[in-house]
Amino acid sequence: MFTVNPQNNDLPKTMIYMQLAKSLTALIGDEREFLPNMSNMASLLFFSLNDINWCGFYLIKNEELLLAPFQGKPACVRIAIGKGVCGTSAESQSTFIVEDVNNFPGHIACDVDSRSEIVIPLIKGKTLIGVLDIDSPIIARFDDEDKKGLEHLVQILMNCSDC
Repeated sequence: MFTVNPQNNDLPKTMIYMQLAKSLTALIGDEREFLPNMSNMASLLFFSLNDINWCGFYLIKNEELLLAPFQGKPACVRIAIGKGVCGTSAESQSTFIVEDVNNFPGHIACDVDSRSEIVIPLIKGKTLIGVLDIDSPIIARFDDEDKKGLEHLVQILMNCSDC
């Protein structure tokens, strides 16, 4: 049994992400299947990170993003590439941090309680596989330390999974 412990607010974010990297690596273990690894990563992040209200994945299918494993309220099922924060991140293949989603042109509001968002592309070799999307009810919840930490966790997922 794997126990998830909410992160201590007093720890620096770099330490939180180091602990999460160890937890994710242990959680994945020898498992190479992408779907269960994404499922466990979404759960780990959702129950470990403070001040988030949605965490999950969208995968590329038929030239659009299709909802994949997540934790949180029901979500948009399909997102066009180039639309919203997820689609824009996928199109540019770069991480997007949005301090206030209400100020992001074309934001897709799946949950009106979400106020800020970070989206990290999933890239295997040179191929875009999908995105990791995390929402928060707090304006400006995400910063460069979150970006670095989450990009590292995504790399662990991609390196340890067959996709």
